[in-house]
Order: sequence, then C-alpha cells, then structure tokens
Amino acid sequence: MSSYLPVLIFAVLIIGFGVVSLAVARLLRPSRPGAVKLMNYECGAEPIGTAWVQFPVGFYLVALVFIVFDVLAVFLFPWALVLRSAGLGAFWVMAAFVGILGLGWLYAYREGVLEWK
Repeated sequence: MSSYLPVLIFAVLIIGFGVVSLAVARLLRPSRPGAVKLMNYECGAEPIGTAWVQFPVGFYLVALVFIVFDVLAVFLFPWALVLRSAGLGAFWVMAAFVGILGLGWLYAYREGVLEWK
C-alpha cells in the first residue's frame, strides 16, 4: 500500500485542482443572462424540426477510414526516423503493418466506402 501512496496523493491533488479551478471560475464569471445571450448564434436561423437527425452511414465509414490512415501516419513517421538504427527486422514489421492497412483500404474500396453517392 505504501508504494501507491504517491499515486493516491497525486490523484487527490489533480481532482482537487480541477474542482477548485471550476468553483473559482464559477464564482468569478460575470452572470449576465438576457434575451440576446439566450438567442441562436450559429447561423441566425431558428431551427426547424428536431435535433435528432440521422446522418447517412457513409459519414461514419469515411471517418473510420480516415482513422486508419491517421494511425498509419502516426506510426510511419517516427519509424522512418529510426529505420537505420532499428535494422532489417523493423523494416519487415512495418511492411507487415502497412500490408494489413493496405488490405483494409482494399476492403473499403471494394465495399464502396470511398465513393460518394
């Protein structure tokens, strides 16, 4: 238990700092609610209908494909910086990684995820 004591102290300090910061901000903020403050400000138009609109699934699929290529970029650039010192084994591991992502891209392409309809 004594080895977890510093972790417990830090957790209490972090949570305390967050709570105290939010409480002080709430006390110091200006409170000026009015008709103008409560109006729509995004586009100036009153909303029509409900806010629960279903988006086409294509938006989510494109987002998932984007995440796949984002993960590729996150791992590929640091790997390229240390490739010479890492050796041939690191090259083959990254080749397998890129191959798996390539298969994912091929699957998404064949399923028509990348085509806007």
